[in-house]
Amino acid sequence: MISAPDLELTRAALATSTLSHGLKVFGDRWTVQVMLSAFLGVRRFDELQSFSNIPRPTLSDRLRSLVQIGVLKPRLYQDKPARYEYHLTRKGLGLYDATLMVWAWEKKWGNRALALPQTLHHTPCGHSFSPVLTCLACCEKVTMKDLKYTLVPNARLQHEPLEGLRTPRMSGRETAEMSLGLRVDRWSLLVLTAVVLGCHYFDQITHVLGIGPNVLSRRLSGMVEAHLLHCETDVNDARRRLYRLTPSSRDLFGYIVCLSNWAGESHLHEPSSIRPRHPSCKHNFSPRVACDHCQQTLNPWDVSFTVTQGSTA
Repeated sequence: MISAPDLELTRAALATSTLSHGLKVFGDRWTVQVMLSAFLGVRRFDELQSFSNIPRPTLSDRLRSLVQIGVLKPRLYQDKPARYEYHLTRKGLGLYDATLMVWAWEKKWGNRALALPQTLHHTPCGHSFSPVLTCLACCEKVTMKDLKYTLVPNARLQHEPLEGLRTPRMSGRETAEMSLGLRVDRWSLLVLTAVVLGCHYFDQITHVLGIGPNVLSRRLSGMVEAHLLHCETDVNDARRRLYRLTPSSRDLFGYIVCLSNWAGESHLHEPSSIRPRHPSCKHNFSPRVACDHCQQTLNPWDVSFTVTQGSTA
């Protein structure tokens, strides 16, 4: 028997979470691809457009938004006509942990539609590595199941209804072919977070997210098709369906928790209403992404790589 979550508390916590507010900025596949490209050293508009295959008007819009929130800074490299390179700011570099978690997920589960590096090299220890999520307090490797969660709605963060915040609907073909796509948009990550917090039934998810039934039905169908959720019949009531996480969606936890942490510390300067705790060390959990070889914290200036096209950074 699955214990019922406190739906009103969960609804308020999700709506005022740093994750929800962070996903207002990083809740679509195009923005994530722009940031991945920036960490790969792709800085000029035409190069970004070619590398990520983003429609030009969409790219202009995403670059403008990222400059406005202070994660990218334009630098003039050609006067006539005026052309710019887009460089990561200190605030933007704070997204490196989340970016590494996207890379790790793509390497394991993605179809490599993006030309991501096949291998990352950690200069301080001299080894190729895979990034691992660890606890900042004790440095132990952490997975979703190792944490407990306390919900404390943050009244200082606007309690904004989620239903009015739309993300593009994706066809079945796009879902199958897009390496990120459905997996990093706002709705999908919030659905996964609701399931993590114990909401396994359709009515529970629609209530805590404030999402319309028709929209949620399409989203859940797409997530099941993309193997991000498993749908099964409730053994206690054959009329109801249970939604559970899959191995691939559990591996998105690293991205979710790193993005939430960045949004709280660097963007909003507010604590999240969803507060994980690491029972093993008895500390509140803060994410730390480390080298699996030497266990040291990973910094962007200490990592080199070669992308598929053959360019090196």
